[in-house]
Amino acid sequence: MKVGQPKKTVIVREYQLEIGKVQVYDNYMVSIFDEGSTLTLERAYQIIGISEIHFRGKNFGFISLRKHSYAIDPTIYNYLRELENLKAFAIVSVKEVDMHNFKIEKLFYKKPMKFFIEFDNALAWVKQRVKVK
Repeated sequence: MKVGQPKKTVIVREYQLEIGKVQVYDNYMVSIFDEGSTLTLERAYQIIGISEIHFRGKNFGFISLRKHSYAIDPTIYNYLRELENLKAFAIVSVKEVDMHNFKIEKLFYKKPMKFFIEFDNALAWVKQRVKVK
């Protein structure tokens, strides 16, 4: 049961990258990449740089909102797991192919990572993980 007004979520900053956009909130980031784009290591470094600007010395989570189909170089997870303050990585999609890909991506990441069909559930999990640790 929900009581009272939900707190309004405010985007701290939005970055328009070559492959899509990254929205930065208080303690998490959301990526929405374009159809057919490829997330390479070089492009992942841009996102890591954004995280260092906004979350240096502060725990945060990452939500990959997969509205579109795009390719990912799985070796980027070797670099992402080096981010000590990245406490949660959520993938949100209703596509079966993304669910299959998630199982493969999880093998590379080896840190807290979950797949969600609904954004709100992913957000709740990310916020909980960031708060706990």
